[in-house]
Amino acid sequence: MRELHPQAVRIAQMLRSRGEKLAVADGATGGLIAAAMLTVPGALDVFKGGGVVYSFRARDVLFGLPREAYEGMRGASEEYALLQARSIAANFRSDWGLAESGSVGGSAHPSGAPSGRSVAALAGPGGEHTRQIDTASDDRIANMAAFTRNALALLEDALARA
Repeated sequence: MRELHPQAVRIAQMLRSRGEKLAVADGATGGLIAAAMLTVPGALDVFKGGGVVYSFRARDVLFGLPREAYEGMRGASEEYALLQARSIAANFRSDWGLAESGSVGGSAHPSGAPSGRSVAALAGPGGEHTRQIDTASDDRIANMAAFTRNALALLEDALARA
């Protein structure tokens, strides 16, 4: 978390200066994106909340979408992650929605995504953005950290450009 804290501070400063808020749908990151944002004092000013989407039930509760909304989509894809980013922003009435969907390794992913693949997606006033990372690794813990860094980098870059 100490490694992620300076980046989270920069992100929070940008959001705060714009009067905007963020909601997060952590997937294979297991809550690390949200945890990074919560390292910032006064995080409540910029962070509305979110959840870990690690099962179909969690997905149904957090997004409130009918199962048909996901028809033809696979996890760890741009389309799937963008749907989650849009949905978390809408459900939390947040300016920005950041979502991550990936396969951390150590076991087979339900959609067949290879270990080490993650897609981060962002939806907000600056448009929609995605960023994929492929570590080609089966190291679950290292992948969770890499996926978190990828998602935060996407958010920071998009905010800097918006």
